[in-house]
Amino acid sequence: MKLLTKAIEAKLRKNQADFQNGESDHVPPLKLFCPWGSATWLITEIDEDGDRMFGLCDLGMDCVELGYVSLSELKALRGPFGLGIERDMLARLYRVSSGTIYNIIRVQA
Repeated sequence: MKLLTKAIEAKLRKNQADFQNGESDHVPPLKLFCPWGSATWLITEIDEDGDRMFGLCDLGMDCVELGYVSLSELKALRGPFGLGIERDMLARLYRVSSGTIYNIIRVQA
């Protein structure tokens, strides 16, 4: 599965440009998760290099933080049976307010 579509990348780049112009509240257009564990990344921005991304990072160890993650490193991760990091295509992500953790509402299939 492709982690980053052109449409999502365009939204991430727009968020990065908006941030540089003083706007800091963004709805994360990308949710990535680890299918063999509980790690989750809600990505709001991507740098010009196309690799360094910013967002809410939860590695499943009760230590959620805002920070940077490398797209190439996430693509290289492999778990049991060769599983890789995946994009959650069913996540509906919302901005609640500045400084607040995002609500994740999953569409039940």
